[in-house]
Amino acid sequence: MTILAGFDIGGTKCAVSVGKWSNESIAILGKEQFPTPQDPKTAIELMISKFEELLITLKLKSAEAIGISCGGPLDSKRGYILSPPNLPNWDEIDIVSPIKNRFSVPVGLQNDANACGLAEWKWGAGKGCENMIFLTFGTGMGAGLILNGNLYTGTNDMAGEVGHFRLEQNGPIGFGKAGSFEGFCSGGGIVKLARAKAVEWINEGNHPLFCPALQDIPHITAKMVGEAAQEGDPLALEIFKTVGYKLGQGLALLVDLLNPERIVIGSIYGRQQSLLEPVTIETIKKEALPQSLAVCEIVPAGLGENVGDYASLSVALHLLENNTKGSEG
Repeated sequence: MTILAGFDIGGTKCAVSVGKWSNESIAILGKEQFPTPQDPKTAIELMISKFEELLITLKLKSAEAIGISCGGPLDSKRGYILSPPNLPNWDEIDIVSPIKNRFSVPVGLQNDANACGLAEWKWGAGKGCENMIFLTFGTGMGAGLILNGNLYTGTNDMAGEVGHFRLEQNGPIGFGKAGSFEGFCSGGGIVKLARAKAVEWINEGNHPLFCPALQDIPHITAKMVGEAAQEGDPLALEIFKTVGYKLGQGLALLVDLLNPERIVIGSIYGRQQSLLEPVTIETIKKEALPQSLAVCEIVPAGLGENVGDYASLSVALHLLENNTKGSEG
């Protein structure tokens, strides 16, 4: 039995969790969360105190390793968070040192897509894979890459930024680029598509379920569009058809480039699989190399909506396993 700890830093909330890893499975023993403070120092102090409280509650001395999951960009080797767009005051923040100094255990840092990818690889739909891609498909679109049985982070932790792929010259803006993979395939992208299309439809005298009038446009959410599509709303179905087509295009690029055995897709794909899967699979069959596609499964996240709870814990496990490999070498 191995006790692991995870610190998850998000734009709106932070979470601290403690898990027990044994027999290749993980059980979360306790979790505390709180709104993310604007000041990084306050956030770090709160995470440390919440972890100490959990240790007391669970009657544990410490954890064997601590994993940190945070939105990028970051420098995992130095343990620094480098100005993520959803954390405006976190500029060149050394997140690892204060936690390592306080608890005297190994502490590792990964971006949230990598962390979720590790979690799905260890405990979810990617278990047993040598080559797996995890796609976030939530607020944004990023990838965690498991290649040849190892997490691949690139030269400076920028591998997996698939949301920046341009799929069209024009289209919804995502990742600062019009027509990008993130622009079409993310919660924010779906909202932008829906707002643009709703204006057209309402001006033609139609009244979409998720937006009956022009004054409702600022209040559109991806969830509302998904619910309307499930109820058969024609515009919502058209939007999800576009999203499914673009998802298929993006997946085909990844299949051709990396030849994975499994692509695991989180968040929105799992919630709207019945809407997205048919057009996504039809598109990828047209776009990808048949030999590569023949050995690749495309599945929703096995950990479902809870993948984020396991992400930082998987970073801790990854760190421990790599340390063990290094000492054996």
